[in-house]
Amino acid sequence: MSGSERTASPTSEHVDPEKSLAPPSPPPSPPPFVEGGLRGYMTVLGAFFALFSTFGQSMSFGSFQSWYSQNQLSPYTASEISWIGSVQLCVFFVSGGLVGRLFDAYGPTLLLASGTMIVTFSLMMTSLATKYYQFILAQGFLFGIGFGLLFFPSMGATATHFTKYRATAIGIAGAGGSVGGVIFPIMLQRLFNNVGFGWAVRISAFICLASGIIATATVSSRLPRGKPGPWIDGSSLKDINYALFVSGSALTALGIFVPMYYVVPYARSSHISQTLAFGTLSVMNAGGTFGSTLLSIMADHIGRYNTLVPSAALMGILTLSLWFHAHNLVAIMTYSVFYGFLTGGWFALQNSCMAQISKMEKIGVRIGMAYSFIAFPYVSLVSF
Repeated sequence: MSGSERTASPTSEHVDPEKSLAPPSPPPSPPPFVEGGLRGYMTVLGAFFALFSTFGQSMSFGSFQSWYSQNQLSPYTASEISWIGSVQLCVFFVSGGLVGRLFDAYGPTLLLASGTMIVTFSLMMTSLATKYYQFILAQGFLFGIGFGLLFFPSMGATATHFTKYRATAIGIAGAGGSVGGVIFPIMLQRLFNNVGFGWAVRISAFICLASGIIATATVSSRLPRGKPGPWIDGSSLKDINYALFVSGSALTALGIFVPMYYVVPYARSSHISQTLAFGTLSVMNAGGTFGSTLLSIMADHIGRYNTLVPSAALMGILTLSLWFHAHNLVAIMTYSVFYGFLTGGWFALQNSCMAQISKMEKIGVRIGMAYSFIAFPYVSLVSF
């Protein structure tokens, strides 16, 4: 062995430049997508309770409308009283873009916990309210914020766990709102008369608190955490399918809530007793329970858009042909159950249809943005 070989430094070894510039090995592939699973089914359960306490309350506003018109807010017109519910839904709709973006970045848990606290606080404040502006602030603004924080993460999270049966999963979760819409009007009507307005609303607040805790503990998302982006996703607005869908939804929203708000006062004006008048709203929401579930199951088999579009058209046809000519209990009840069936399906299919044309990581912001745009045509009409 020569001296030069014996004294060679380890650092003088030849380094292959191709090896040094070789790209790092790719990260391991994510686990294969599992349709549903335990986390998915628990998310559907939690979303059901989230919508029970939010959409259930909101869809019961006709009960509050009737009570306010005869008690605390009797000097105000029906249109002025309905602004309480209009503000609530407008705030809920507008919050969608921001809440959806926060969901995509941070997941559902913190948002659901915040929404639960805000909804409970808003109802407690409503139970103490005596003046018009207090109802606007408590039941309108505050509840609307909590509504958005509970609704959008629940719907977005449910969509991440399912693909083949996404409409069915979202429909079952959405049925929670209809179930709440059945229970709350009956419960409130009885409690208003038995324990008074204040305690009736406080009891409903405790129910919403329990439902929100269940939702916070069970709802989860499959998406990895990301960075919060802008409230409005510009690339989504350039997607012609998404833009057309949002435009159609906004047009439908111009009138979809009007029967829900006015069916109870309309029944009272037709000389139907207060108990049966409150029952029309419960019947409408009971129809929504079946519509949300059955139309969603149908949508997974014949197509989500193939189910959504006829449902929206039939809502308008039914209202023009039946409600305008309904002046007795049988006719109003018949209209209520069929209209509720169609609206329950429409609400549930909105989210699954948006998810169908969206990338998984943008489901939250796209659903939220759509509801934000729906707010403006809705609030421009519903109170007039």
